[in-house]
Amino acid sequence: MKRIKFFKTVFAVILIAATSALSAQTMSGRDIVNKSYNRPTGEDQISNLKMTLINSRGSDRVREIKQFSRDDGKVEKSIMFFLAPADVKNTSFMNFSYSDDRADDQWIYLPALRKVKRISSDSKSDYFMGSDFTYDDLGDRKVDEDKHKLLRSETIDDKDCYVVESVSKDPDYMYSKTITWINKENFIGVKKEFYDEDGELLKILHIKNYKKVSGFDIITHSEMENVQREHKTKMELTNVEINTGVSDSKFSQRMMMRGL
Repeated sequence: MKRIKFFKTVFAVILIAATSALSAQTMSGRDIVNKSYNRPTGEDQISNLKMTLINSRGSDRVREIKQFSRDDGKVEKSIMFFLAPADVKNTSFMNFSYSDDRADDQWIYLPALRKVKRISSDSKSDYFMGSDFTYDDLGDRKVDEDKHKLLRSETIDDKDCYVVESVSKDPDYMYSKTITWINKENFIGVKKEFYDEDGELLKILHIKNYKKVSGFDIITHSEMENVQREHKTKMELTNVEINTGVSDSKFSQRMMMRGL
């Protein structure tokens, strides 16, 4: 009886392994992007963000930011407050991403104007605060806004990755396509290329490091390189706290104006 039970157990393990391998082989580009998109990151998060802007001469400008986010399953809300240097201090930015088909809502508060400005759809391609990230990059691009095609598998930085091409269903979208390298182990995107409307390479996002925080894989170091402008933006996340109970009252235009 023990021998029969042993063989049944071994057969079950082999079957599960074979099924998993087959599943991996038959995953479509959309399946892969969807799994990456839905990667768990916690219900709320607090962190410090250091943003370093580097021009073609190698000169840099550093900006210090405190940011908060909260996701209740229907709306993912995020807000960031600029702490330094003096020329951007008290500037704030807020983004609401919805689980349904609604487009993101975004606002920016500029203390010199003493008013909150809503980011219009026409401004989504503008660069955010001199960085290499557009307002659109800071929002939530839903899986089915693009058509996804699995191009190949490839190893990058010793990580086995899926390489997926994504093309917007909107012919007027700012990027003609993106190509993303997605880690097969944890489905974190480790590299992403953005191509302009003429199909030329515009910029490359590199994920430099991520770590476990409260059981979640959190990206801590990234770099966006604009190859056409010869400009870079480095992002470094520190003091990350997850599931601390960030209040919904933190995300309002009043809070944007009040600051920390």
